[in-house]
Amino acid sequence: MWTKWTKRVAGDIKVGYNGSTWGRVGNPPSLKLRRTRMINAVLVYLSTYTTSKSFMFIGEYSHNLDQKGRLAVPKKFRTDLSKGAVVTRGLDNCLFLYTKTEWEKLAEKLATLPFSQANTRAFARLMLAGAMDVKVDKQGRVILPDYLRNFADLKKGVVVAGLYNRLEIWDQKKWEDYKKKTENESNQIAEQMFELGV
Repeated sequence: MWTKWTKRVAGDIKVGYNGSTWGRVGNPPSLKLRRTRMINAVLVYLSTYTTSKSFMFIGEYSHNLDQKGRLAVPKKFRTDLSKGAVVTRGLDNCLFLYTKTEWEKLAEKLATLPFSQANTRAFARLMLAGAMDVKVDKQGRVILPDYLRNFADLKKGVVVAGLYNRLEIWDQKKWEDYKKKTENESNQIAEQMFELGV
């Protein structure tokens, strides 16, 4: 009998000491109970991580530009962008919209590129010289400058696409054409991504 000393070592698991050896006391918790506890612990950990340490832009949203060039930001992204945002020329004739924090990270990386190479100078100019600070107003809108609207050929219909750490702003027709082309080439793209280890 394990009567000399007993102590709890984990949850409902107790061990006892009979003077020479330690052993389990009583019945261990059921497998179902252990799984439930483990799942709850993981959920608590993930919820803490996602709310305090990260954000993510994902999804596709259709909006209209008004006559003043104001664009309504999807509601779920407004809190992250309300602390400051930067819009700039993107690739494939769209605009990139970053939070202030993500923009500062990108700008630091661009500043370390070798300026002696023409391609890196051109890319830095595209991104940095075309950038503009924007603010989210009380209605959740940002004003897109004329020169950026002209660059992306934005008309009334606009698509906002979330791509992890940035939003892309597309003319609706160009987005539909681009998406159709990409979907038709999806197998080839997947093979190339596989070669890159993705």
